[in-house]
Amino acid sequence: MLFLAQPHGQAQHNIEQYAKLGTKIVDLAADFRLRDAAFYEKWYGEKHAAPEWLSKFVYGLPELHRAEIAGASYISGVGCNATASNLALLPLVKADLIDLTSPVIIEIKVGSSEGGAEGNSGSMHSERANVIRTFSAFGHRHTAEVIQEMGVKDVSLTMTAVDLVRGVLATAHAKAKPGVATKDLWKAYRAVANENPFVRVVKEQRGIYRVPEPKILAGSNYADLGFELDESNGHIVSMCAIDNLMKGASGSAVQCMNLMMGWDETLGLEFAGLHPI
Repeated sequence: MLFLAQPHGQAQHNIEQYAKLGTKIVDLAADFRLRDAAFYEKWYGEKHAAPEWLSKFVYGLPELHRAEIAGASYISGVGCNATASNLALLPLVKADLIDLTSPVIIEIKVGSSEGGAEGNSGSMHSERANVIRTFSAFGHRHTAEVIQEMGVKDVSLTMTAVDLVRGVLATAHAKAKPGVATKDLWKAYRAVANENPFVRVVKEQRGIYRVPEPKILAGSNYADLGFELDESNGHIVSMCAIDNLMKGASGSAVQCMNLMMGWDETLGLEFAGLHPI
């Protein structure tokens, strides 16, 4: 079993080298997240180094591909922003509650640990502390994973840096199909939470934590989902909070490994989180 953190563009050499040994691979980079070579080129601005391998990888988010992951030898990494976005939309898409022909807008607030492999002065926490800064209004490459996995064609991700070290909060705005009521959303979100050990619904009437909040999830592999519906106009707001370093990266990778090896899916991942430490 190998977790492969390869430099971008080194896909072909590294994958072929380890595949010859019969090694099960979870690739932590972005090279195998997208299944279509032309789609990859559109979003990453370059041709894929090993297009013949794209179809051999399963997208590494267990909530979407649990059965395929269990029988796979090659798993892709997941984008942390894409993970939060996909999970925010999952109950709505799975229950067929939203109009996929209408635009979906997802506002994503992120901490400084999401600065990327190649940092710059603007991505350092000393510069991002005490600020709220939109750094990608649209066109972020993680958008491609949402299009691929959710089947939403008209979707836009807006990225905003906030005063956090770790954490992602995705707030998705979508149009409900005619007749959809709050009770339908409750049913859809509870169904997804019941099927997935690391998904929880957070929707309280009172208290400090009434909606999903990344602070609670620091250090954990859980994803908290919440929602609101304006029944007068069908506007749905769906929220997902995760730790980008856990559920958005290493936690999902370990979860995939557990499934691939036939182990308990939650093995080593049930830590409740760092809060309030």
